[in-house]
Amino acid sequence: MRSFDFAPLYRATVGFDRVADLMDRVLSADVAQPGYPPYNIEKTDENAYRISIAVAGFTPDELSAEVKDGSLVVTARKAAEETPRSFLHRGIATRAFERRFALADHVRVTGASHENGMLHIDLVREIPEAMKPRRIEIAASAKAVTPALEATAETVN
Repeated sequence: MRSFDFAPLYRATVGFDRVADLMDRVLSADVAQPGYPPYNIEKTDENAYRISIAVAGFTPDELSAEVKDGSLVVTARKAAEETPRSFLHRGIATRAFERRFALADHVRVTGASHENGMLHIDLVREIPEAMKPRRIEIAASAKAVTPALEATAETVN
């Protein structure tokens, strides 16, 4: 049984409900994602990433990548062969697949390329100005400032 109570997380954080929901969704997934095709995720810059998927045997026309509902979905469907071939050994898998990658907020796909049997998908995280750190000026309260009493020799006498 994989049931976790995230109520303490909701009490101790503000605005992280989506993170807890994501963790709950991951833990409740019944089917694990298969290991085919193999892929790499690399960080190419401070806010840039690249997903590289091994797609040997597929042409760019047989591959599809789309973003929907906060996920990057990469699919491949091999076109039917016109002439049947007889293999003595078939080690290159060209079976159809669908691979999903959950994208964080403000991450968008900037491009994709197919080169030497690899599908490269470039991503960039663009943080909106409203979400960037900003310094908040702390003003002194008017009541907190006490005027100094100045006495002169004329007023004391």
